[in-house]
Amino acid sequence: MATRKNSPPSKRRSTPLPVDVRATDAAADLLWAVLSVVLVAGAVLWLVRWPGFALRAVQLQGELARTHLPTLRAQVAPRLAAGTFFNVDLLQVRAAFESVPWVRSAVVRRVWPSGLVVRLEEHRPAALWQGSDTKASNDRIVNDLGEVFEASAGDIEDPAGAAALPGSPAAGAGTGPAGAAALPTLAGPAGSAAAMLALYRRLVPVLAQVDQQIETLELSDRGSWRAETRSGAVIELGRGAEEQIVARTTQFVRTVAEATDKWRAPLEVADLRHSDGYAVRLRGITVSSAASAAAATKTN
Repeated sequence: MATRKNSPPSKRRSTPLPVDVRATDAAADLLWAVLSVVLVAGAVLWLVRWPGFALRAVQLQGELARTHLPTLRAQVAPRLAAGTFFNVDLLQVRAAFESVPWVRSAVVRRVWPSGLVVRLEEHRPAALWQGSDTKASNDRIVNDLGEVFEASAGDIEDPAGAAALPGSPAAGAGTGPAGAAALPTLAGPAGSAAAMLALYRRLVPVLAQVDQQIETLELSDRGSWRAETRSGAVIELGRGAEEQIVARTTQFVRTVAEATDKWRAPLEVADLRHSDGYAVRLRGITVSSAASAAAATKTN
């Protein structure tokens, strides 16, 4: 009697599940997936808010000469009070530090498990800023990068703490006025501070050859430069690019000594706006020169 062989399992046709059963299985899988996401999200939320990860320490790095810790606490503490290691907004913390007057920049990073490290860079004052309105302000200062910022000039106690420039009083060996008085004043249109500081730096060593130190450097809205020195002299530098101003001043310095040595009188006014030379007024004497101080007449 012939026997019927069963077909191999691999060749058997599986009976498809009913539609309602498949729908039930899919719904169950979706429900478990949603439940898993909810559980994970809840665990993460709990972990983020867990008091064990509350911020407990903020380490400051960098040289802080004029930034006061009480001011830092007052500005930053509210941003940290409700934060933890995971959810603290580093951008907001950085902005809080940078809102402190003498802080130029802040770099903030997390330190496991409950701390922050903040590297601060302070402004280095190079000049006082008046702007083109010529109204004195003790709250606007130019740093050594030519950036204008607001801070109290009273915090500048020692010339050595400023961005001393060659030939300036702050660069002297303990001589000259202290604090903010040791800094020059720049007065010019908005956005011109960097260019003014650059020209000031180039003029300082030039005028130092005739023992003149710039106290105020002005730039008018029309582009005309003017300098007042600590001795009271006024130097009209005129218009032009930086190279032209420096060249005229250098030529002036090379020849004006002849007049000051001859008449032995201090400089009061120098006008370098002439294309073929300059004119100077010493105390009681007027001198004009095309290339040198060769002619002089006494004034009444």
